[in-house]
Amino acid sequence: MKTGLWVPCALALSFLLGMTIQSARGSNADDSTQRVTGVGGVFFKSPDPAMLAAWYRDHLGVALKPAGPGAHAPQYCAFEWRTKDHPDVSGATVFSIFPATSKYFDPTTAPFMLDLRVANLERLLAQLKAEGVAVDAKVDEEPNGRFGWVTDPEGRRIELWEPK
Repeated sequence: MKTGLWVPCALALSFLLGMTIQSARGSNADDSTQRVTGVGGVFFKSPDPAMLAAWYRDHLGVALKPAGPGAHAPQYCAFEWRTKDHPDVSGATVFSIFPATSKYFDPTTAPFMLDLRVANLERLLAQLKAEGVAVDAKVDEEPNGRFGWVTDPEGRRIELWEPK
C-alpha cells in the first residue's frame, strides 16, 4: 500500500466497523431522526470478477456466487446476521465484485460503492436533497426493498437501501 493511503483506509475501515456495530446493537433513535441504520454492502469493480471471486473463496472462505446468468453478472456473497433487539428479524451485508465494465456505478467513475441500509428512503432522500446533496432522481423498487442513490462531495456514488 502506498504510504499516503493508510490514513484514509484506516478511517474508512473504522467508519464501516462503527456502522456495523451500531447496526448490530440496533438503534434507539426514532424513525424521524434515523438516517443510516447499517452497512448493506460493499461493491467494487474488477477486470476479472470470476478469478477474484475464486481468490476470496480459496483464501478467505468467502463463497461468492454469480448474481445472474452470463459473464457480466456481478459475483456476490450475503453475510446474514440478526440484531440483538430483534433476533426474529434477519438482515444481510452484501460483498459484491462487479465487472470493470459495469455501468451500475455510473455516473461516477469510482471503482467501489457503499450500500447503506436506511430506515425511510423517501424521507432521507428528501432531507438530503434539501441539504444540497446530489440525489439521483431514480428510485428502484425491487423484491428485497427500495433503492436510491446519492453522490458524496468527492464523486463517489452511495446506494441507499430500505429493506422490505
